[in-house]
Amino acid sequence: MTTQFWEKSRQINASLTNLLFKSMHRWLLLSLSKLRLANQETLPLIYQGWWLLRKRLLPLLCLISFCAVLLLNSFAPAVAQLPRHEIRGVWLSGNDFSVFRNRSQVLAGMSQLRQLNFNTVYPVVWNDGYTQYPSATMQKMGIPFFFKGTDGQDVIADIITQARREGLLAIPWFEFGFMVPLTSELASEHPDWLTQKGDGTQTSISAAGEVAWLNPFHPEVQKFIRELVIEVITQYDADGVQFDDHMSLPVDFGYDKYTISLYTQETGNPPPPNPQAQAWIKWRADKITAFMVDLYQTVKAKKPNAIFSVSPNYYDFAYKLQLQDWLNWVRLGIVDELVMQVYRNDLESFIAQITRPEILETQQIIPTGIGIMAGLRNRPVSIAQIQSQVKAAQQRGLGIGFFYYESLWDIAPEPAAQRQSAFAALFPNSALRDISQNTPRKPTFNTISLPLYPKPSLGQRVRGYFLEVAIAGGQPKRILLDTGSAGLRVPKEFLGNAPVERTGQNIKEVLSDGTILEGELVYTNVRFGLIPTAEPVPLQIVTSRQCIAQKPNCSAKNGVPFSGIVGVNYFEKSLPYNPLRKLPGNLSNGFIVIGNGGSSNNGSLILGLNAENQAGFKMASWSQQPEINGVPGKRWDSRLSKVCLTVAGSSAKNSCNSRMIADTATINGLTEFKSASTAGKLKPGVLGSANALKVAINGIFDYSLTPGTRDGFNRWNLSIWPQAEPTIFVNPGIAFFDKYDVLFDQVNGRQGFRSRR
Repeated sequence: MTTQFWEKSRQINASLTNLLFKSMHRWLLLSLSKLRLANQETLPLIYQGWWLLRKRLLPLLCLISFCAVLLLNSFAPAVAQLPRHEIRGVWLSGNDFSVFRNRSQVLAGMSQLRQLNFNTVYPVVWNDGYTQYPSATMQKMGIPFFFKGTDGQDVIADIITQARREGLLAIPWFEFGFMVPLTSELASEHPDWLTQKGDGTQTSISAAGEVAWLNPFHPEVQKFIRELVIEVITQYDADGVQFDDHMSLPVDFGYDKYTISLYTQETGNPPPPNPQAQAWIKWRADKITAFMVDLYQTVKAKKPNAIFSVSPNYYDFAYKLQLQDWLNWVRLGIVDELVMQVYRNDLESFIAQITRPEILETQQIIPTGIGIMAGLRNRPVSIAQIQSQVKAAQQRGLGIGFFYYESLWDIAPEPAAQRQSAFAALFPNSALRDISQNTPRKPTFNTISLPLYPKPSLGQRVRGYFLEVAIAGGQPKRILLDTGSAGLRVPKEFLGNAPVERTGQNIKEVLSDGTILEGELVYTNVRFGLIPTAEPVPLQIVTSRQCIAQKPNCSAKNGVPFSGIVGVNYFEKSLPYNPLRKLPGNLSNGFIVIGNGGSSNNGSLILGLNAENQAGFKMASWSQQPEINGVPGKRWDSRLSKVCLTVAGSSAKNSCNSRMIADTATINGLTEFKSASTAGKLKPGVLGSANALKVAINGIFDYSLTPGTRDGFNRWNLSIWPQAEPTIFVNPGIAFFDKYDVLFDQVNGRQGFRSRR
């Protein structure tokens, strides 16, 4: 804004200079020519007087230009939207369908909106438990379709077609979200899809009357909504989709059997009886956010430039009373435009809402508009009120969405011609929108911390760090974080209902402990916590596990169910690659593992490296490897070199030709000798307390351990492996992360160590 201000001042100053001085300068030269006085003596004196006059008037010019800019800026918006991003929309509600059932009315309506320089329509496609278009999903469920046009036509198809002909965007609006009448066929046929309050009641009072609520946390409900959205995007090639304040859940709900069980399973406790308990609010709001992330990924997979639009209430109300954390959605990069509903009669109250901090933040990131009430059948709104609110929004760089079409001028206290003339004055210039540049967005933050849980979702394990991962829109599962391998590998039951691209390619992976994982390579959307990958990533659906002959006691032998592995090493040998490579923006540039010190608390996985979170780390370099087709980014051999090893009782005495990997998935430490001579008198097996170890890189880290019998803490194995590539290989196991935070920098090929002492 400061730059813009002084640029205006400079421009006005230049204009005033031209106006005042150019004409005087021309007059002076003309006079000199006519009088023939421009001799060698008089000419310098005349010009000296001319420049003195200009110099003395210059401060006055600056003052005039400064005041002019102040006056101009008092009428200019604080944050201007580019014309192609400015929202000038109107909702086409269920009330409007009596008009739009007639094809000629659709044609006239879209033409009129275009003439008045509107640029977006939001036709309702889902309300009252029914779709407003012929839906194969609803037909499959046996739910009838009522909303045909007067000629039997598809009204939604008609609206979208005519809107496009006029250059308007058509963004179908899922008005009811998770809301549904209790008496609808959908609620009657799927009572297990409904949630309830703590006292067992299933309904609440809304603007639409008494309604029930589909359970946003139930996978079948999520699948149903997802199918409707995919259907609209593919059936109509829609410009986007919009969800409003009903893509939420009233805070009193969530006490159904399914949700109670899920919450108890994930937290170890039943939901608190107080629905406004902060942790209970956050858990439910995060679940809705996770579903919106998955839905966004699904839409973008079908049509990358589709607009994912949200029209909520103001944030404090939306989050605390509707569990709708829409500001977090914006920050996560899953909202392409926001139209906040501000249905107020009082202008002062209206302005207070549209200048809230969350609106100021949002309009710096995406096209932002304000939903203005144009009137209801039983409560018309004057054009004067509409004008004052539109101007207040425009002065602040905000777009507009009117609720709803009929009340623009057909159901109004003033004549239609007067209202239309007023709208023409509000939008004097065209501002057509273009979705071709609406590419998937990145989060607004460049780093985030995710919890590393000490227990998996499936099976048992002595120690490990488990990252919450949702695959193909499924329920999040706590999967073993493995810094020693690359690629996401999970059992089939971890996948949800979102689309999966199958390759038919069966792949095999041998883990460091000798476990062979076999299964198909597929591509699908993945989410880490609430952070989605920027695009579908490859993963292995594991259908078989066994041990190699040389290592018969691998993890496959114990019969414990496979809890999945998310391998985050950057030394891929083939697909699948490290899925963190496909996180959006700065979050993909590396990560930090912070352990729990051997306690039962959570550790942390910090995604996204920056100057602040790299402070205190001492760096060691990796060696870069050739590119592999299909693996994005640089590949690095993350086995550190010049590692010094001392093992009491062996010939390894501060031998600095060892190689080492920092591996969260290895429970116990391991020293692997290529030759028995290096082991000296030591035999393969478990080291004892007499075999004290020291592992170090000079100036980087210095790790010491006295071997014992406690798995995951001080147990250390020794093996002799003639086929091994390095002469000495060291894997200190998970206990190493009790002493050091470890950084993985995939951009610069470095590994950092920060002592926790």
